[in-house]
Amino acid sequence: MNIEITRINQGIETDPKDFIRSVNEDYLYKLKKIADDIADNYNEKPVILLSGPSGSGKTTTAMMIEKLLDEMGHETHTLSMDNWFCPLTEAEKALAAEGKMDLESPLRVDCDLLNEQIEDICACREIELPKYNFKTSSRCGSGKKFKRNEGEIVIFEGIHALNPAVITVPDRMISKIYVSVRTRISDDGILLHPSRVRLMRRMIRDKNFRKRSLRETMNMFHSVEAGENKYIMPYKYRSDYDIDTFMAYELSVYRNDLLSQLEELTDVPEVRECIAVLEKLRPIEKTDVTPDSLICEFIGNGQFKY
Repeated sequence: MNIEITRINQGIETDPKDFIRSVNEDYLYKLKKIADDIADNYNEKPVILLSGPSGSGKTTTAMMIEKLLDEMGHETHTLSMDNWFCPLTEAEKALAAEGKMDLESPLRVDCDLLNEQIEDICACREIELPKYNFKTSSRCGSGKKFKRNEGEIVIFEGIHALNPAVITVPDRMISKIYVSVRTRISDDGILLHPSRVRLMRRMIRDKNFRKRSLRETMNMFHSVEAGENKYIMPYKYRSDYDIDTFMAYELSVYRNDLLSQLEELTDVPEVRECIAVLEKLRPIEKTDVTPDSLICEFIGNGQFKY
């Protein structure tokens, strides 16, 4: 799907708050249709796997679907697959510190434990949820016991959720969702690739919550993109549902925060492409964005949190 800058600007000029509301409602409508389908099949498929690349809005989308299912009377739980990462040995920690370890690899997932616990969840058997500590690269039991009751649904969210080498439980037990930015922004025939939108999302998020400079996020871009092309994109065809997470107003919200700082990175081709689009968009104040927006995952002040 393509969207023209002029169309975005027209929506903002008419009424920015109404434009935001309309886009949010359209997204929620798409999710509602998927949630309805999941609810119709909860007996056969009580586990939902949700995957997507970095900056795709996986976490918020999973929690929006959880809320919709809750409202239908199906108590739903969202679990991050990050907690099933294998702990790193001291040697692996040293390699990671030197940038010599592939931290995007599906081999980082403890597949045996993950699949065993998915099967237990489907069978309504009690498990202890694991907890991964990213500061120490270690994993331990969380002390939290979890047991799915009949009629409840569990969403597993993670970048490797659609990889058949990672998830080996039978397809008859699970539904699969792939989320990412799929829309291209056009202006006089020039298109901004969806990966650039995800890059700007990561820049905003990293600056706000991870204390990284835009240059640091940009320096990671190509390795992250390579990991996505190798480990995530090849399996999107396996999804039962495909969701475009682009919000038509989002780049206008990022504009004020990013534009002046991006102008210090004009040596990078991807950044120049982003600047060319941001300069032509009408800005929107962050205060106009409501807490139910998907982009609050990147700008903050959202209602959906683990």
